[in-house]
Amino acid sequence: MTLEAGDDAPAVTANNQHGKTVSPEFEAPTVVYFYPRDDTPGCTVEAKQFNAELESYRDAGATVYGVSTDDVESHEAFAEKFDLGFDLLADPDGEIADAFGVEVEDDYTPRTTFVLAGGEVEAVYDGVDPDGHAREVLSDMLDDELVVLE
Repeated sequence: MTLEAGDDAPAVTANNQHGKTVSPEFEAPTVVYFYPRDDTPGCTVEAKQFNAELESYRDAGATVYGVSTDDVESHEAFAEKFDLGFDLLADPDGEIADAFGVEVEDDYTPRTTFVLAGGEVEAVYDGVDPDGHAREVLSDMLDDELVVLE
């Protein structure tokens, strides 16, 4: 079952697109977005838009992670192709998806986004439309006063 607002943030560790081990703390505001596959049309739109909003997320003190079942090499090529400035976490065994309660079907996860802060889930977005999602999430975080832009 997918984690819901109020649930404790899971402890996860994965390699990013550079092969470095990453263990997000989820104390500071964090966005974890699951997407089906690197370098596909919708996933590319979503990644490019999170990247376009990345400076605003950082100014607001928030971190962004993208997660798919692709491996480190696929993430590396995808991140380089679009000059992505945030970590893509490789989840080929579906361990991160499982920790968040996101179902892996045919080696893909559905588009699902989590906003976490203070060690717990603050918001969940299911069935995400990738176009405009990055701005929507940031706007909601501002509206909910999870983050502040100076």
